[in-house]
Amino acid sequence: MPFLSSFKSTVFIWFLTLTSCGSEAKTEKTQEVNAQVSEETFQPKPVIVSANRMERYLPELKNKRVGVVANQTSVIFKKDGFTHLVDSLLSLNIDIKKVFAPEHGFRGKADAGEKVKDDVDTRTGLSLISLHGKTRKPSAEQLQDLDILLFDIQDVGVRFYTYIATLQLVMEACAENDLPILVLDRPNPNAHYVDGPTMEAAHTGFLGMTEIPLVYGMTIGEYATMINAEGWLEGSKKAALTVIKLNNWTHQTEYSLPIRPSPNLPSDVAIHLYPSLGLFEGTNINAGRGTEFQFQRYGASFLDSTQYSFNYTPQPNFGSKNPKEKGLRCYGKDLTDIPRMKAVSLQWLLDAYRNATDKSKVFLTNGFTKHAGTETLQQQIESGMTEEEIKETWQEDLEKFKKIRTKYLLYSE
Repeated sequence: MPFLSSFKSTVFIWFLTLTSCGSEAKTEKTQEVNAQVSEETFQPKPVIVSANRMERYLPELKNKRVGVVANQTSVIFKKDGFTHLVDSLLSLNIDIKKVFAPEHGFRGKADAGEKVKDDVDTRTGLSLISLHGKTRKPSAEQLQDLDILLFDIQDVGVRFYTYIATLQLVMEACAENDLPILVLDRPNPNAHYVDGPTMEAAHTGFLGMTEIPLVYGMTIGEYATMINAEGWLEGSKKAALTVIKLNNWTHQTEYSLPIRPSPNLPSDVAIHLYPSLGLFEGTNINAGRGTEFQFQRYGASFLDSTQYSFNYTPQPNFGSKNPKEKGLRCYGKDLTDIPRMKAVSLQWLLDAYRNATDKSKVFLTNGFTKHAGTETLQQQIESGMTEEEIKETWQEDLEKFKKIRTKYLLYSE
C-alpha cells in the first residue's frame, strides 16, 4: 500500500537522522533518501479519461439502442496501447446502432472543411452518418431508433475548432427529440486560461455558435453543462445531459494528447499555438499547412523577404490537399521552440501584417471575421493598434464570461 510504504520510509529517515551524530556522510545519505521518498510520495497520478471509467457509464448503455458521436480520438487506454471506444463497446455486447462523425470524419483523415459523406465503417459494419456534409445536426429520423446518444471527442479548447459546434447541435437534436445524451469528458490542453476576442451575435455560425471568447478554458464536459444550463440551445431547450468526469486532472494539468485530434494538429506545440496561429486561417497567410509543422510556423510569398531568415514551401500532404501558397516560397517565422502558451498572442499576426508587401492581400475579410468573431479585430490591426491596446478592449467581455464559466467548472483551477 502506498501510504504504508511512505510511512515506513519516513520512520527510516527519522532513524537515520537520530543516529547521524553530526556525521556529514550520514547527513548526505539522509538527504538523498529524503529526496527519493519525496519524489515517490508526490508523483502525480495519471489522468484517467472518462472513456476508461466504464463502470460509471456502462449501466446507462446496457439493454439500450445506442448512437455514438465519435472520431479517431474516442479511445480507451490500456497498458499496451488503446482500443477504440466503439470496438470496446461492441465487444461488451452494447447495442450500437450507428455512429455520427464530425469534421475530418470517423477515422480523422479528411481535410479541414472538407465535406464528409455518409458511409459504412469497414471494420464494424456500422452506418456512419456525417455531421460535416449535407447535414450538421442529426435529424429526428436519424435518432428515432435510439434510446441514448453517447458523445466522446477530444477537444482543444478553441472556439473555431468545430467539435464544440457539433456538440451543441447534437445536444439540440437530443433536446428536441427527448433523447438522453451522455458526454465522456477528456482533458482540454488549453484549459489553463481564458483569452481572446468574444464572438459577437452577428457573426455566430459553425466557427462559433455562442458568444464565448476565442479560448474558453473548459473541458468539453464543462462546456456542455454550461450551454445546457444557460439556455444556449435553440429555443432555450434543455437536453437530458449526463457528463462522466475525468479523474486526476485540474485546469493546470499539462496533458499531452496521445492521438492527434485532427490532421493538422500533429504535436503539443501545434495545439498550444493553435489559438493564436488559427487566426491566420482567415487570411491569405499560410500557417504551416502543406508542411509537417502545421500551426508551428507562418509565412507567405508576399511577406518582405528581407525581414525574415526563415522560409519554406507548402506542398499538398496529409490533411491539406491544396494549402495556401502551394508551391510558393513563403517568408516568415519558425515557432517550433515556443514554450507552452498562457494567453492568445497577436504578435505574429501583427508582424505578418506589418511586413506584408501588399497589405490588401492579407485578410480574407469574411473568413477572418468568422474566425475572430468580430469585425473589430481586423479594423484594429489595420489602424496600427498595438497588441496591448487591442487586448485591453477584450477585458470587459472576458470578465463577464469568466463569471458565468465559474458556475460550471467540474475541476479545480
